[in-house]
Amino acid sequence: MRRLKSKIKKYIYQRRFPLIEYKPIKKTIPEKTIQVASAWKGLELIIEDILDQFNIDRGSCIEFGVEFGFSAVVFSNYFRKVTGVDIFMGDEHTAFKGDHYDQTKKSLTAFENIELFKSDYKDWIKKDHNQYDFAHVDIVHNYKETYDCGLWAVQHSKCCIFHDTESFPEVRRAVFDIAKKTGKKAYNYPYHYGLGIIV
Repeated sequence: MRRLKSKIKKYIYQRRFPLIEYKPIKKTIPEKTIQVASAWKGLELIIEDILDQFNIDRGSCIEFGVEFGFSAVVFSNYFRKVTGVDIFMGDEHTAFKGDHYDQTKKSLTAFENIELFKSDYKDWIKKDHNQYDFAHVDIVHNYKETYDCGLWAVQHSKCCIFHDTESFPEVRRAVFDIAKKTGKKAYNYPYHYGLGIIV
């Protein structure tokens, strides 16, 4: 019954918050990845395609929600500098709870263009006035947090992606609302739990 309710809610959200389906032209395996558990696996194949299709520069990337670093390493293949921001404690939607900052930092020591910061996004966005070429939002999957962090990220980057648009309807709704507020286009790649793209 719970699963059925979830499917109905997802269907309603897809109708209420329509996003353009993103269709990759090519899929590329990044040269560098790390072997860690990640719900992000599969999405690494379309990152270069997104950058090419939307003509995104390869200078800087900011990521909110690093977890164990899988996506940060993927981004390190394409950007000169990757800034990772996370509380490194898990959240209500993750299976792993507890401080894993040191573990993640150790896993990423070989990737010199990744810099990690243990910080809540709320504190980070108050002080960071930089513009980035690319942003990634994969934090707690509630509407308010995704909207607040995502709006800042969209306003401070040329292209912003959001993980879990298919598995968490509130993320999809936030992507739709942010695109509407900023006058940008919103796309959705419906695989690997969904990836929203605002450009």
